[in-house]
Amino acid sequence: MSTTLAFRAATPADIPAIVALVESAYRGDASRQGWTTEADMLEGRRTGADDVGECIARERSVLLLAHDADGVLLACAHVAEENGAGYFGMFSVVPTLQGGGIGSRVLAEAERLVREDWGLPAMRMTVIDIRDELIAYYTRRGYARTGQIKPFPYGDERFGIPKRDDLRFEVLEKTL
Repeated sequence: MSTTLAFRAATPADIPAIVALVESAYRGDASRQGWTTEADMLEGRRTGADDVGECIARERSVLLLAHDADGVLLACAHVAEENGAGYFGMFSVVPTLQGGGIGSRVLAEAERLVREDWGLPAMRMTVIDIRDELIAYYTRRGYARTGQIKPFPYGDERFGIPKRDDLRFEVLEKTL
């Protein structure tokens, strides 16, 4: 059964709901209901009202929201222009709905926005490089591992409190 999705850009009034969704998808026991959890790697916050507010206020940046027919928030993603390409991050789907196709539809809408509305040639993202199942998800959707590695921001609790010392990000990219 396909869920009807409506997309819109977030406003400051959406900040509390977005923070709650992102935290539920990545941290704590609630996140273990889905497959995107980072609870075994990181604790602490995944995002906060400050980060979400910056994404909403930033130029060439949209916090894309996906709602069902009743207006219930099901998913979100941050889409922005960075270095001549789209950047995709803060991607979250309600944990109990993960694996049902909502995420693929949000990703497709984000790619459409970057390609058609902004006229950018590619989409990039960073993924913790030990997240093999997540990297496989994106490669099945046309993203390639670039081999470009970025350090994890150890010591900055705005990105979580690491439970291991081997975290780093890999850049994935897709030509649109």
